[in-house]
Amino acid sequence: MKFIQKFFEDTKPHVQKGAKYHWLHSVHDGVFTLFFVPKHTSNSGSHIHDFIDLKRTMGLVVFALLPALLMGMYNTGYQHFAAVGELSGVGFWDIFLYGFLRVLPVIMVSYIVGLGIEFVFAQLRGHEIQEGFLVSGMLIPMIMPINTPLWMTAIATAFSVVFVKEVFGGTGMNIWNPALVARAFVFFAYPSQMSGESVWVSLGGKQAIDGFSGATPMAEAAAGQPNIDVWNSFIGLIPGSIGETSTLAILIGAAILVITGIGSWKIIVSTFAGGAVMGLILNYFAGDNAYMALPFWEHFIIGGFAFGAVFMATDPVSGTQTERGKWIYGFLIGILAILIRVVNPAYPEGMMLAILLMNTFAPLVDHYVVEGSIKKRLKRIKVKA
Repeated sequence: MKFIQKFFEDTKPHVQKGAKYHWLHSVHDGVFTLFFVPKHTSNSGSHIHDFIDLKRTMGLVVFALLPALLMGMYNTGYQHFAAVGELSGVGFWDIFLYGFLRVLPVIMVSYIVGLGIEFVFAQLRGHEIQEGFLVSGMLIPMIMPINTPLWMTAIATAFSVVFVKEVFGGTGMNIWNPALVARAFVFFAYPSQMSGESVWVSLGGKQAIDGFSGATPMAEAAAGQPNIDVWNSFIGLIPGSIGETSTLAILIGAAILVITGIGSWKIIVSTFAGGAVMGLILNYFAGDNAYMALPFWEHFIIGGFAFGAVFMATDPVSGTQTERGKWIYGFLIGILAILIRVVNPAYPEGMMLAILLMNTFAPLVDHYVVEGSIKKRLKRIKVKA
């Protein structure tokens, strides 16, 4: 690593203000701090100094995403070979390699477009490059159907970075989760790419065998024909968005986030609790409606509920900040996700809309939590007086 460090130290004078390549200063600094801890620290005011900075925090989130990503790659290949009737003739590595080669270009497009825009904005403002897109750049491909065109992913990524992050001031200032806005953009601008049976399974130019359906378990349930294979749904061998199918892999990621203290376990637990409560309420009023009668825990292993609860709802920027607010915020996300999913057939995946809606109201939740705390303390003062 010393030769890399020497390269950056030797080239640093050439990208400083007034130098020939000054317009590359933000890029130079951003790439350097990706490999090494910055040499400068805060020198005024009251600050907490720690060994972990934002880049390392984002790196841990990306690491937590890896189990779901790797399983998503394998499942992409698995669904392909199952669709064309060749599953019995291929091995593990053939399946994984196919999925890897299909998913990798989507990730590359997301990072190239997103980081490219962030580099430009950082240079225009004369600021350092923020690290938030390290996570968003991975999340965007993972919540997209495998057959989403690359140009569409690029447009959605550009839209989310520009209109969700940069116009509000960059990382840490956004109101909504950028990755979810990218998915919402595709959902509303190109609905045919986010629905139907053909978008979830990559056929690679081959024809599907007769009798094969690429419909997701949630789509089948929404159509009144729930046919959920519990084991495959939990493991992740079902049609769906790239990184959302394996509840097992997502739970491994959740454990990493909670153990490292990066993700809020309160939001995760309360989101599942809210989903369970709404699922039980719908069960009570189900009647002949098969979707409403679906056991609440089956909602957790289909669609993007688990992925949203672990990796989207816990976004520290767009979520609530108070401890009590986190319980309320997560609980309402769970309630709304199942309610939208079951009651409104126009939006079969309710998690996206539920989180974006609660992103909007997160500051309001925190406001009332703080106001409630102030009122309680004032009452204590009056009683003592």
